[in-house]
Amino acid sequence: MNAKVPDPHAAARDAALRTVLDGPGETDPSLRHAAAEGVGVPDDLRALVEKIHRHAYRVTDEEIAALQARYDDDQLFELIVSAAVGASRRRLMAGLKALEDA
Repeated sequence: MNAKVPDPHAAARDAALRTVLDGPGETDPSLRHAAAEGVGVPDDLRALVEKIHRHAYRVTDEEIAALQARYDDDQLFELIVSAAVGASRRRLMAGLKALEDA
């Protein structure tokens, strides 16, 4: 029988996620949610968001600089953090499911 692994940090983690995605900011929450999920972002952000989800360490200064013509620093920060938080959440949920299934 598989037992659910207790997650004592779930409430705090979920509150932090809600703050990042739905809190006040320079970008629309729907865009932050799209970046977190890795789907539905505008074409000009797609490569960056995909790279953050798959290989964040490969993001270059040049890629960010190219987007600064359309997005200001605060907007880019919010979108990058949203994508990173979404990617980390996806990995965490996969890990917790693996523990639960073991």
